[in-house]
Amino acid sequence: MLRFASLGSGSKGNGTLVEGGGTCVLIDCGFSVRETERRLARLGRHPGDISAILVTHEHGDHLRGALPLARKHRLPVMMTPGTARGARLGAGEGLISIRPQQAFKVGDLQVMPVAVPHDAGEPVQFTVAFGGRKLGVLTDLGSITDTVVQHFDGCDGLLLEANHDVQMLYTGRYPPSLKQRVGGNWGHLNNGQAADLLSRIERRKIQALVLGHISQQNNTPQRVADAVAPWVEGMEKVIYACQDEGFSWQQIY
Repeated sequence: MLRFASLGSGSKGNGTLVEGGGTCVLIDCGFSVRETERRLARLGRHPGDISAILVTHEHGDHLRGALPLARKHRLPVMMTPGTARGARLGAGEGLISIRPQQAFKVGDLQVMPVAVPHDAGEPVQFTVAFGGRKLGVLTDLGSITDTVVQHFDGCDGLLLEANHDVQMLYTGRYPPSLKQRVGGNWGHLNNGQAADLLSRIERRKIQALVLGHISQQNNTPQRVADAVAPWVEGMEKVIYACQDEGFSWQQIY
C-alpha cells in the first residue's frame, strides 16, 4: 500500500508525506521546525520516521524548514544542483544531488524527479512508486509540457495544483508584475490548466485526486470544483487541500 498526506498546501508553506513499505519521505518543507513537528504529530508521525526530505525547488514556501529540520534530526536532503545554487547552498550542507528524469530509490520507494516550467533554478516535481502503484505530486508549474503528461499519466493517486482562477487573479489586488508572474508560463497552474491536464491523462486508475496549492486570494475550492467537474465524475475520491490543515492520509491500494 502507498499512502500520502499533507502538512499544508499553499503559498504560506508546503509539505507532503509519502509512505510505502517501511519508507517515509517528506516532499518539501516550507514551515519552521517547530511548526513542521507539530503538523507531523497531527498526522501521527515524528521527524525520525522520515527517510529523506525531497525538495522540488528553492522558493521559501517549499524549502524554508528543510535544512533546519534535517540538521536537527540528521535527515538526508535531496535536490537538483540548480535548486542548491538557487538557494545559495554549498557543498558543506551535505546535500544529495538528484537529476531530472533520472529515477532513484529511497528505501522501498522508487522516485522520479520530473522537470517542470517554473521560475526557479532547476525545479522538479515527483512521482513515487511502490508495490505496483504510482503517486504523482505536481504543483508549482506554469504550463503543461509533454514531459509532464508523460510522467504523470497512469497515476493511482495525484496531488495536482489548481492555484488560481484567471478572472480572480487579474481583477484582484496583486500588483501587475505579480499577476504576470503567477499567471505566466513559468508561474502556477490555473483551474483551467489543471482541468486540461486531467483531460490528457488516464484517470480511471486514480483512487485519490487532491487539488492543492489553491490560492487564498485568487481562488476558491468551488471554482476549482466547477472547472474540473467534467473530468472527475465517477472518481473515487476528490479532495481540495487547504493551507492550514493540508489533508489527512489517503490510501492507494
